[in-house]
Amino acid sequence: MSACQLYLITPPQLDPVPFGETLAAALDAVKVACVQMRLKDMEGEAILRAAEILRPVCQDRDVTFLLNDRPDLARETGCDGVHLGQDDIPYAEARAMMGPDAVIGVSCHDSRHLAIEAAGAGADYVAFGAFFPTTTKEAEGNPSPEILSWWRDIGNVPAVAIGGITPDNAPILIEAGADFLAVISAVWDHEGGPAKALKAFHRVLAETSA
Repeated sequence: MSACQLYLITPPQLDPVPFGETLAAALDAVKVACVQMRLKDMEGEAILRAAEILRPVCQDRDVTFLLNDRPDLARETGCDGVHLGQDDIPYAEARAMMGPDAVIGVSCHDSRHLAIEAAGAGADYVAFGAFFPTTTKEAEGNPSPEILSWWRDIGNVPAVAIGGITPDNAPILIEAGADFLAVISAVWDHEGGPAKALKAFHRVLAETSA
């Protein structure tokens, strides 16, 4: 089994220029596998501008850069891929829009059926959650960590765990079989700053995966 990695999601609101500097410092401090730009309250032009600023910050550091919800804007701005919710554009349409080499992940909440369906359609990863209470968004599912163990045994694409994940509760998800931990508030709201938060997660990953 490959080691669990960090999947960083942006805060829901940000000013892309100063945030780009904060993100760069965090990524220079700790290696993460992926950054998803999720700006639910911003419209097309603002999303385009933010992606044009944040994408090179990630790609220059060999970090996969995904856009939430919008394969059209992801393609336009040169993102590496897109993350789709169940209410977003269907996977097949997103794949046709993004091409065969793009990374496309799908939220599956607490549904085994949706995960099997997404992987069968060709998704590059499936996301389960929320595993713990979260204020970032209203949870549409509350799976137990056991779903990660089930997926590890039967799934053929990686599983992303999301929802209220902190360094304290991360070990149970890592041990259950999560390939990636999607982290948001525990990083951006950390009193010591995002770099310090990511270092704390990195220590947990190293200790739990050892």
